Amino acid sequence: MQKIKIKYFTDKIEPLDYIEGKSDWIDMRASEEVTLKAGEFALIPLGVAMELPKGYEAHLVPRSSTFKNWGIIQTNSVGIVDGSYCGDNDMWRMPVYATRDTVIHVNDRIAQFRIVENQPEIVFEKVEHLTGKDRGGFGSTGLS
Repeated sequence: MQKIKIKYFTDKIEPLDYIEGKSDWIDMRASEEVTLKAGEFALIPLGVAMELPKGYEAHLVPRSSTFKNWGIIQTNSVGIVDGSYCGDNDMWRMPVYATRDTVIHVNDRIAQFRIVENQPEIVFEKVEHLTGKDRGGFGSTGLS
């Protein structure tokens, strides 16, 4: 089991933990109240900094209910927190765009993350033909 050093910037949010039996993603909470008007951008503080194990990164995404509940969209779609972001003042934040007027309260669960091993080093080999079967276009839809 990996141990991760975590610094909390406030005691107003619940400590990070798995939700038993639901998922291996971990919910993140707003650590400050944030009021947004439609069309505004904000970096919502999540109240923690972490020192990830060597060779790991974190992927931060909105929870499935975030848009429905608050009308915000994470502006970078997926936030990648690499291992170098591990200083005492490197608080995690969620960059969002508001599609309607909204208020995010302290301790609201707005994001989730998981820790992922870094991609191994790869080398690309240029070829004239691939050996797999053509699937007819874009992904599994067959659209081009």
